[in-house]
Amino acid sequence: MNTSSATATLSPPGNTQAAVRRIVRLGQGHRSGPINRLMSPSDIGQLIKPFVFLDYGVVPYTGEAFAGIHPHSGIATLTLAIRGGVAYEDTTGKSGVLAPGGLEWMKAGGGVWHDGGVSAPGPLQFYQLWVALPASEENAAPESQYIAPQEVEQEGPARVLLGRLGSAASRIRAPLGINYLQVRLKNGEHWRYEPPAGHTVAWVSVYEGELQTPAIVPPETLAVFEESNAAIDFVAKGDTAFVLGSAIKHPHDLVTGYYSVHTSAPALERGEAEIRRIGNRLRAEGRLQKAIAL
Repeated sequence: MNTSSATATLSPPGNTQAAVRRIVRLGQGHRSGPINRLMSPSDIGQLIKPFVFLDYGVVPYTGEAFAGIHPHSGIATLTLAIRGGVAYEDTTGKSGVLAPGGLEWMKAGGGVWHDGGVSAPGPLQFYQLWVALPASEENAAPESQYIAPQEVEQEGPARVLLGRLGSAASRIRAPLGINYLQVRLKNGEHWRYEPPAGHTVAWVSVYEGELQTPAIVPPETLAVFEESNAAIDFVAKGDTAFVLGSAIKHPHDLVTGYYSVHTSAPALERGEAEIRRIGNRLRAEGRLQKAIAL
């Protein structure tokens, strides 16, 4: 668990104290069907690593998996079900349905396969974040955690998905130095986030309403803040909901495969070898309808 602590303050509506940390990039992402990829390692992920992928979507219920069973290595994914539920299964042996407000943490480490679909009746509104793991964990044994909505601790308007804020801490066993929050503000409310020491990486994505910080951040965009340890001020324009990430910057280059992100070519090779091994087992068991070329 992340033991570093951030603080935040909530001021009455009408407080328009100027932001102290400016936005340096505002992106709309790349849409594929109902899913918008807001960052990837080939673009914004290089600037704000360990955060390397962020998907946002509203996906209807079809009765089929929307991702299909697929592998990862070297990273961890965190899926937040905002509205609707996620049916999940993974090769650590876990399966079930994630309720609205719940979290799925899949630490792929040295290699894992997982699947996900929209649970009835749908639709599913969600974020999925990929985090690059440190070198000490990128080829470790995989681990999955499923956190019920009521188990997510809250500090003021912020639910703590990863890391710590004030007295609230995430139950997820994530690497140190990462905070990830889900925040809801009423129209006109001002909220200041003061990141822990060393969290020079910070970004925000809005999914309801708009934020002023002091530039306007509209829905389904990703705003990246300048590298600094300074606080960030937010004012809600309408009732507003968003996710926010801050972290100590990942010190390694991003070495990527199709499903993997590692710190070196040898680490990537080990991860891809393991996911091939698991894939061969799944094929032998008849659990893969189509072979995935790796």
